[in-house]
Amino acid sequence: MHPSVYRAKVEKQKGRHNSVTVEVFLQGGAPWGFTLKGGLEHGEPLIISKVEEGGKADLLTSKLQVGDEVININNVELSGYRQEAITLVKGSYKTLKLLIRRYEIWSR
Repeated sequence: MHPSVYRAKVEKQKGRHNSVTVEVFLQGGAPWGFTLKGGLEHGEPLIISKVEEGGKADLLTSKLQVGDEVININNVELSGYRQEAITLVKGSYKTLKLLIRRYEIWSR
């Protein structure tokens, strides 16, 4: 069985930016294969800053991408603080569910 499952749905278009919400399920326990940066304490969105080559997050059908914004972890809506997100990720035992927002810029 593949260690990860990927599912995506498209949100409504916002101006010249198209936002896609991606629901990601990782299985098998840590390490999960990605790094977070930003957060409200830094005045930035909470984003994926690195995806480890060959790691669980890299083995997804559609890989996590640097710049993906994390908005929910294990069905917990995030307040935006990095430490909160790290605590939720570290508290995940065998499965980790992420809801991320990916922006694609439309050119005219």
